[in-house]
Amino acid sequence: MVKNNKNVTSTTQTKRPSLIRRMLHFVWRKKWWIILLAVLVGAGVFFFGKKSDSKVEYATINITRGDLRHVVSATGEIQPVNTVNVGSQVSGTIDNLYVDFNTKVKKGDVLLTIEPSVLQASVDEAKASLDSAVSQRNYAQNEYKRSEMLYQSDMIPRAELEQKQTQYEQAEQSVKRAQSTYERAVTNLGYATIVSPVDGTVISRKVDVGQTVAASFQTPDLFEIAEDLTKMQIETAVSEADIGVIKEGQSVSFTVDAYPTETFNGIVRQIRLSPTTTSNVVVYTVVIDVDNTDLRLMPGMTAFVTIIISERDNVWKASNSAFLVRNFDHITDVANGATPKTHLAILRDDELIMIPYEKGLSTATETEIVSEEIQVGDKIITGRVGAMKSNKNNQMMRGGPMGGGGPRR
Repeated sequence: MVKNNKNVTSTTQTKRPSLIRRMLHFVWRKKWWIILLAVLVGAGVFFFGKKSDSKVEYATINITRGDLRHVVSATGEIQPVNTVNVGSQVSGTIDNLYVDFNTKVKKGDVLLTIEPSVLQASVDEAKASLDSAVSQRNYAQNEYKRSEMLYQSDMIPRAELEQKQTQYEQAEQSVKRAQSTYERAVTNLGYATIVSPVDGTVISRKVDVGQTVAASFQTPDLFEIAEDLTKMQIETAVSEADIGVIKEGQSVSFTVDAYPTETFNGIVRQIRLSPTTTSNVVVYTVVIDVDNTDLRLMPGMTAFVTIIISERDNVWKASNSAFLVRNFDHITDVANGATPKTHLAILRDDELIMIPYEKGLSTATETEIVSEEIQVGDKIITGRVGAMKSNKNNQMMRGGPMGGGGPRR
């Protein structure tokens, strides 16, 4: 009996492997393995997709803490506060030149002299005319006095006395004219010596020795003297869109190409009311005072100016795009009367909460958030991932405003 049982067991073990091989061969031959694989993939997608749909994902923008500044940028040219152009009132050839570029001068210092021979000749001629007029006046005076004595003795008529008196008075007027001409000639001779009208520095010299100066129709410019190079100014052009926020006394920072790593400071001194139109843009000139005690800033340098309108230190702020939300319909179903103008949808520890806020200082890129409920790590929710897209698509497919009146076929 034992022997028979062993034979039966051996027969069963022999048949089982052959049965499995036949089943695998049958599945392979019928391509059922493809069906099984598809079923497994579908089950995995259904399981994992359902699990991911249970967690809502939001589009967010970070809230940061830092400094915020509202500024207006412009460019301008650095110039001395007061620049004097020195010219000549007389014509002639330059005889001597006593200053050059960058020469420091005091008021009354001689800058150049014009060859004086022609002017001296005019003085001599005027002097001779004056002496002649004085002689004529003295003769006429004596004649008048004699005629007056003769008239008193009834030796000449009154008409002759009045004639001598008239001649004397005319001679007196001739003396005054000659005196005036002489003084003018002396003054012109003095103009042959050009002196500095102010204390300052010669920043431009436009003539050389031997050059002829012609002052017939207008005064030629000979020198340009900056009165005080320790005080400079910047004239910037600000567009009409920004001029409304600029006030006198505002702080200014600027840079120049000569010192690219340094920042200089200034103060808005004047906003000129005269507009200028450039390429159809109306601009106004803003004058900025600059301290140049170290004399590093030179006339003519281009300044890249930043006018500080207002600033906040260590405040909560976010990108301006965070405040473009119109409503909370696509973010949460429970707004409880909150609106984007008064509340922010905040993501904190994967939880959506509503906090009240007010807008503070706004710049071109960021806006200050005024709220006592903001915490480190908070993010502003601007939308829900997939919500807007699915709603719009459904509306379009069902004949909404942009759907064309029916389903697409």
